[in-house]
Amino acid sequence: MWANSGSPPSRRRSLNADLINLTTGSVAEFNKIEPMIPHIGDIDVMFHWSTDLAIPAGYPPPTQLPDEFHSYVDVCEIVDSHLPGYVYMVLRYSLTECTDDGKYNAVETDQTGCLSNRSTVDGFDESNFHGPALLTVRRDRLLSYDDVPCIRCLVWPSQAADWPTRHRNYDWPDSATVDRVVSNGCDVVCVAHRQYRQDDRMRERQWRLSFSRAEIVLINSWMPVQQIVYHMLRVFMKKLTDSADNSKAGKLSNYHIKTLMLWACELKPKHWWTDDLNLVRICVQRCTLWLIG
Repeated sequence: MWANSGSPPSRRRSLNADLINLTTGSVAEFNKIEPMIPHIGDIDVMFHWSTDLAIPAGYPPPTQLPDEFHSYVDVCEIVDSHLPGYVYMVLRYSLTECTDDGKYNAVETDQTGCLSNRSTVDGFDESNFHGPALLTVRRDRLLSYDDVPCIRCLVWPSQAADWPTRHRNYDWPDSATVDRVVSNGCDVVCVAHRQYRQDDRMRERQWRLSFSRAEIVLINSWMPVQQIVYHMLRVFMKKLTDSADNSKAGKLSNYHIKTLMLWACELKPKHWWTDDLNLVRICVQRCTLWLIG
């Protein structure tokens, strides 16, 4: 049964639900670059409702939540799909906070359908969405904002269970950073895989796991030279994309650069970045691996 379920906007309004924001993207990643404004294209902000929570499938409902959450919370299970990184959401529990001890009591729901990914964007003009993001422009037009609605998951998901323990030759990220990443959990954003975006049924049922919180922690653990290389590669990519024709421009993105750098930091020892320091050489080697890979 494929049915829309979950918290309707009227329930959120009646509970005076709050929106909880997290700044991500360039602003969070380039906080060591000054001045910052010339190096960012927009401001990325993820937000989740204080009445919604996600947990991995089979995980017990929580009895305690951070203060940012409401006294009444709907809990969805993250159900794996056949596509890596993409999931379904099923409403499983309703939580009510006990005023005596601050703990939450859970009641299991009888929902069997998948939660519509449009449930998080009700009340917003969907014509301004591109992918999972809602584009807004400030009045002064100096910067635009990409607002990404999501559902918060406080637990590291089973879909990425191998990441914390996989073998790393050069101890990056170190154990303290890995622990911090895992403790932040993840988010689930309302966008379907591209092969389903023309399918009226599937495009509203599928969600994508987001590890933006993890990326912020990892990037801010880099050495200065690694952050500079990342910034230079992004500038190079933007120049290349701006000069390309439209048929090729869509093949390059900041996400490619970020993924490349994160892998490079795992695969290369610290001395590779610091011995005989030559930023141009490093960037050329990273771009070469990227283009031929």
